[in-house]
Amino acid sequence: GCDSSLNLTPQKASDAMDNIFQSLRDVATARLHMKQFHSIHNAGSSTHQASGFFSPLWMFFLQHAASYKPLLKQVVEEICNPDRPDSADIEHMSSGLTDLLKTGFSMFMKVNRPHPGDHPLLIIFMLGGVTVSEVKMVKDLVATRKPGTQ
Repeated sequence: GCDSSLNLTPQKASDAMDNIFQSLRDVATARLHMKQFHSIHNAGSSTHQASGFFSPLWMFFLQHAASYKPLLKQVVEEICNPDRPDSADIEHMSSGLTDLLKTGFSMFMKVNRPHPGDHPLLIIFMLGGVTVSEVKMVKDLVATRKPGTQ
């Protein structure tokens, strides 16, 4: 914390950077227990084909390019998945007597848990908020994968 650049010292700058990186490590650690949504980074692979226009060095970079897939996009794609397998990271919380009975009977017989994509209204609550581009991404994903859902 500095109120002006005149008060900034190398130690204060170093402490601020340490705090930023500790926060990033904490966020990464919080998602380690997740099975499906544990990473937003794809290290890349050699499955992409590049055209002959590029030099061999550029072809190498194109073939092994890493990609970024936001957590919000992963969650919305899972919710809008038409095959709807039970997600490993999205849990249904019982909200009433009927849901509690279904949960209890699921030990003895095959009872399907409700899926978030079954409902015509989907409310996503994000701690920390979202950007305009994230709102557009969610809107576009829902419109193409689950038409009629708000």
